[in-house]
Amino acid sequence: MVKLFAKFLKPYRWLLLAVIGLQLVQAMASLLLPSLNASIIDDGVAKQNFAHIWTFGAFMLGVSILQVAGQISVTWCGSRAAMGFGRDLRQAVFDSAINFSRREMGEFGAPSLITRSTNDVQQVQQFVLMSAVVIVSAPLVMIGGVVMALREDPGLSWLIVAAVFALGVVISVLVVQMTPLFKQMQIRIDNLNRVLREQISGLRVIRAFTTEPTEAARFDRANRDYVKTALAVGARMMTMFPTVFLIMNLTQVAVIWFGAGRINQGDLQVGQLTAYLSYLMQILMSVMMASVMLMIGPRAAVTAGRIKEVLETNSSVVPPENPVTELRAHSVVEFSDVEFRYPGAAEPVIRQITFTAKPGTTTAIIGATGAGKTTLVNLIPRLYDVSAGRVLVDGVDVRELDQDLLWAQIGIVPQQPYLFSGTIASNLRMGNPDASDDELWQALDVAQATEFVSKLADGLEAPIAQGGTNVSGGQRQRLAIARALVRKPEIYIFDDSFSALDVATDAQVRAGLAETTKDAAVIVVAQRVSTIRDADQIVVLEEGTICGIGTHEWLLENNPTYAEIVESQFQTEEAPA
Repeated sequence: MVKLFAKFLKPYRWLLLAVIGLQLVQAMASLLLPSLNASIIDDGVAKQNFAHIWTFGAFMLGVSILQVAGQISVTWCGSRAAMGFGRDLRQAVFDSAINFSRREMGEFGAPSLITRSTNDVQQVQQFVLMSAVVIVSAPLVMIGGVVMALREDPGLSWLIVAAVFALGVVISVLVVQMTPLFKQMQIRIDNLNRVLREQISGLRVIRAFTTEPTEAARFDRANRDYVKTALAVGARMMTMFPTVFLIMNLTQVAVIWFGAGRINQGDLQVGQLTAYLSYLMQILMSVMMASVMLMIGPRAAVTAGRIKEVLETNSSVVPPENPVTELRAHSVVEFSDVEFRYPGAAEPVIRQITFTAKPGTTTAIIGATGAGKTTLVNLIPRLYDVSAGRVLVDGVDVRELDQDLLWAQIGIVPQQPYLFSGTIASNLRMGNPDASDDELWQALDVAQATEFVSKLADGLEAPIAQGGTNVSGGQRQRLAIARALVRKPEIYIFDDSFSALDVATDAQVRAGLAETTKDAAVIVVAQRVSTIRDADQIVVLEEGTICGIGTHEWLLENNPTYAEIVESQFQTEEAPA
């Protein structure tokens, strides 16, 4: 935690040094005011010395103005440092998360990463702000207050010791109780975010299966768990403040009670008692501010630990130390005895995979659900790294390629096409930010999306909601295909990208793609045989291994697994066609 704060607060060290200096001035002003007030009472009011009253009154006014100016400056500098710290830390969490492979994303989960980059960063940022405002002035005022109080009257010092000891015991007990609760609270927030995100994303499924009451109960449970923990924390925090004020008020009563006796005995003056009370209040207020820091501290420590966990987690997809930065004009994709298994899995998902996808050809991958088709193509852009064997692009292992160069070679349409909030044009230009409108329309034409886009009032500037929820599944797939085409890569990967298209539109899209991608290596993952029957080679997967490679006609005659897939999709008399 200390290293985390040291690293991200380093750019703001001058602001923090200014805060320390200003707090020193503010603390000195605070300690000076009670003595000035005592002097006015004892040497001015008691002796009817109006010149003394006016002189010291003006001095008090100047010190008060200096104190207010110091507090404003401390708050401004502290806020600037804390906000900048939060911004940099949030950016660092985002940069770490964006470089995670799918393995790390699965370990943390999207809801937890969202919580860590928002709520957790906010908690740490609040701790920095409170520290900047009180961490210097509180101990200075407390120590200075003790010294000045003893200077006024040592005989009442035992009251200060008793009050500070009582406050210390109360605060220590509460902090010990609250530390595990803060950790539990962050876990509850993660769970609440996860449930809410699932329900919003799966709203159509929930309505389709009329499980609204069940999902409402699930959210209610997660919500109540969080509320229960938050109330437990709140109850302890609410216990602290009344207890602190009770101790403060009882201490004041005791000071007045015992101080009155000392005044009667002539050992203490009225002004000195007033100053002593002021110093006592400053001491106890400093202790209370320190207690607030102790309350915030455990939660900040928990959240800082969660943030540090993200920052210190390295992606399993490691960039090469000496990357290859150049390739030939056209990319050949080659799988050489590839094996992949998920972390902790007893058996590999795919194994002994060997085939080559050459430029100007289409390689189709087909197989039963769970055969490993999507996992296989995810190895090309290094969303995962192979467990054994090699995936080569243009004869170079993808683990040795510069990552930007590798990704620039690939245009991928994922199994679940995702569109970002913005416009149609902004989504298409993710493939190529410099693409002209003509290039966008050309890609839309190949993807058979021109008709529905041109009917929209704003055309290319028509708005797209987050996730593309304001367009149909088929339209979303066609826009995702167009986005890949705008990139004009050397390798196209279509991961079941035609499943939401009707047969006629599927055929039209494939016909358009045949001309546009004629010089590229095209890899198509599909469930429908009609989508891949014209492929140059079809790779048939069965339980993670290749059980056949060939053309549609050859596999139909020589591969029982492929023949079974074809038979399940076509009438027997149509199968050989």
